[in-house]
Amino acid sequence: MNTSIVKIGHLSHRYSKAWAIRNISLEIIQKGVTGFLGSNGAGKSTTMNILCGVLNQTEGTVLIDGIDLRQHPLEAKKLIGFLPQNAPLYLDLTVDEYLRHCAYMRLIPDNKVKAAMEEAKERCGVAHFSKRLIKNLSGGYRQRVGIAQAIIHKPKLVVLDEPTNGLDPNQIAEVRSLIKEIGEERSVLFSSHILAEVQATCDTIRMIEQGQVVFDGSVDDFNNYIAPGALVLYLQQPPAIEELMAIPGVTAAKVIARNKIRVSFDTTPAIAEDMIKYSVERGWRLQELHLERSSLEEIFAKLSNKKK
Repeated sequence: MNTSIVKIGHLSHRYSKAWAIRNISLEIIQKGVTGFLGSNGAGKSTTMNILCGVLNQTEGTVLIDGIDLRQHPLEAKKLIGFLPQNAPLYLDLTVDEYLRHCAYMRLIPDNKVKAAMEEAKERCGVAHFSKRLIKNLSGGYRQRVGIAQAIIHKPKLVVLDEPTNGLDPNQIAEVRSLIKEIGEERSVLFSSHILAEVQATCDTIRMIEQGQVVFDGSVDDFNNYIAPGALVLYLQQPPAIEELMAIPGVTAAKVIARNKIRVSFDTTPAIAEDMIKYSVERGWRLQELHLERSSLEEIFAKLSNKKK
């Protein structure tokens, strides 16, 4: 059973008179990648800063592997690795010099520093750049070095804030693969404003809006949050649009390509089965049929309006 590494209970924080987050409660399991979503001003950064011990909350509790972060900050922070949106890299140091510095900051014993460095470099694919100045690395490899410092002490929780921001498509794919590998051994909290990145990288999603949780579930649950309202049909002998419109439950039909038609429908539960039946009876020669999911952007917009 995969138990929780993070337990956040009734978490609230106020800047002056305004509440940035209010009564947030959620859990993050020990292994896997959790996507953390929220629009600008939703309270995402405040929550992450509290979770990483950068900010003390106004109310509520944060437990890291059962340790209260506020009451025992040093013990709890030993279990956390953090890569902020702007990686804290010292550009005039070599990769080895920088990671050695990070290892000492993480209180790794002297006799274990070298082994920790080598393992982190190998895991993040930067071992061949050990002696190179960080300023001479590409954006993708700098990000890999940033991830290496976040995992050098083998934390139970790794928090990554926009780790693919500013990278090209190839670099994004490489970093995404690395994050998924890390998630096989420990818990990763992955923050991104790119919805497709969250879908491709994460196992579960937590989303906050206006300082409150509006979604907590799997990626599949997120993808299916808005019930599909259209079918896409591939037909060798497509009928006239009028014929489709006469079928009970169909609200719209449109040709979107040769032999490809989008059919919108109401809440009729057996519409797919009906289409198959009509195709057989009327000789449409149906080749393929699938439900058209709502776009990630539509789902995000729907959830963003949930608290408004």
